[in-house]
Order: sequence, then structure tokens, then C-alpha cells
Amino acid sequence: MSTLSTRHLLGIKDLTRADIDLILATAENFKDVINRPIRKVPSLRDVTIANLFFENSTRTRLSFELAEKRLSADVINFSASASSVTKGETLIDTVNNILAMKTDMVVMRHPNAGAAMFLSRHVKANIINAGDGAHEHPTQALLDALSIRQSLGGIEGKKIAIVGDILHSRVALSNIFCLQKLGAEVMVCGPTTLMPKYISSLGVKVEFNLRKALEWCDAANMLRIQLERQDIRYFPSLREYIMQYGLNKEILNSLSKKITIMHPGPINRGVEITSDVADSDQSIILDQVENGVAVRMAVLYLLASRSES
Repeated sequence: MSTLSTRHLLGIKDLTRADIDLILATAENFKDVINRPIRKVPSLRDVTIANLFFENSTRTRLSFELAEKRLSADVINFSASASSVTKGETLIDTVNNILAMKTDMVVMRHPNAGAAMFLSRHVKANIINAGDGAHEHPTQALLDALSIRQSLGGIEGKKIAIVGDILHSRVALSNIFCLQKLGAEVMVCGPTTLMPKYISSLGVKVEFNLRKALEWCDAANMLRIQLERQDIRYFPSLREYIMQYGLNKEILNSLSKKITIMHPGPINRGVEITSDVADSDQSIILDQVENGVAVRMAVLYLLASRSES
């Protein structure tokens, strides 16, 4: 059986093209599983997985938990706000206590970049990064890639625009790495103040005009403004941002071709996209959510297989 080249999923940057292809192919198989009448398989029946979320999350946490239960794993859910972390316990001590209960895998979201990598060097379990600060969110990039492939019939040679708050977005960085490894052309679009200084070193096109970006691309991934990560004002007002970078149906209908619209969630309706765009037939947002469960099932299954080999 094909296996991953790594025993952790810390970021897309660490994966090979073969790793990504294997995850997506496995996810396609699991998507068939979750769409049949009996949606569970016994693949991880004797595996215990701990979900450690040091940041608030709805879709990612629920998606991982559902993926784990679909695979028949035993699941431990941990919330930092209701734990001994609030009493000063360190990350390693917290995780080692959980691992002492014979836990095999850890899914972790953390506000600090590099937390998952740090943990992988100090504990024996497989670590899956469910988002670390503004660094990476690998499973989101993988589910986005699967969604693009299903919508456009492939990724190689396709043009993908990522629009919005690029500076604070872990989704943007992971998507750039993933899409480039799969042969897509990537453009980022947003205000100059929300573009990282290093962006040109990533080999992406940079555009500051939304209409030009939309006319160029085959699919547009619309990111929300991450106000919770912003310590200063990056643009004059929300109204001005909406006027320059908000996507509405009028703009969408005026383009010279039909493009696919994506969003990693949560959506701020009326800001980055209007409701009539989010709910239109060009939107694959709900497909992304469904693919999220299949992709996370694939990652969990492949890493569990890797740890046994």
C-alpha cells in the first residue's frame, strides 16, 4: 500500500506531490463511504485520537470529530478554556498527560505559529496541524484542492485567485503551497496593507484590482478579514473594503466567463461576498464542507497506517 512520506501533517510545505495525490485519492474513496447509507468503517477501531483546540473553532473541530467517528476511532475532545492550561500548565505537559491515557494521535489548533512542529519534536504521537496562528492550515488546503479538482475537472494549469486578508491567513499560505505543487497558477488579490512583504518570493502573481483578478482566474477563494488577528487598522473602513474587494452578484454576472466561487468559512455575508453569491450555482462552499470530512478521514487513516509501518 502507498504511504505518506511523513508521520505527521504539520503543513503542506512538508508534503510531496505524491503525498498530496495520495491524500486526495484516498479522500475520494472516503467520500463514497460518507455518502452511502451506512457511513462508518472500522479502519481506526483501536485508535484513540485527541482533539486539542487552543483556539475557537466550529467547522474544523466538528469536521475532524465526525471524520474520526466515521472511522470508528475513540475520540477525546479538549478545550483549552476549560483545562489546566488556564492554571499555567505547559503545552507539553498537557499533551503528555493526554498521551499517558494511551492516545495515538493528536489533532491540534493553536494560536502560535509552529506549535504543531514544536509538539511533534517532543511527543511520540502522530500530530495533525488543524491551524497554527497565521502559519498553515493544511487540511483546509487539501479540501480546497479536492473541491477545485471536482469543480474544474483538474488542477494542473488552472488559474486560482485568493482574495482578501492574505497577511493574516493560514489558509492562503497552505493553499499557495498546495496549488503550486499540483501545477496551478496562483494569484493573490487584496489591499496593499494586507499583503505580506515576502509574497513575491512565493512565486505568485499579485493583483490589487478585484475585477482584474476575477477576469484572470478559473476559481476565486474569497477570504474573510481576520479582525481578531489585526492589532492596527489596515484600511480606512469596512465600507471602503467592501467597495473595493467585496464580491456581489452584479460583479459576478458582469464577468466574461463563469468562475467557481469558494470560501473557507466562516463567511461574513455582505463583506467579502454577498449572500446571493455565496448561495449561487457558481459557489462550491457546501462542497468544501463535505469534502472536509473526507479529506480529514484520509489524513487520519494514512497517518495511522504510517505509524504502524
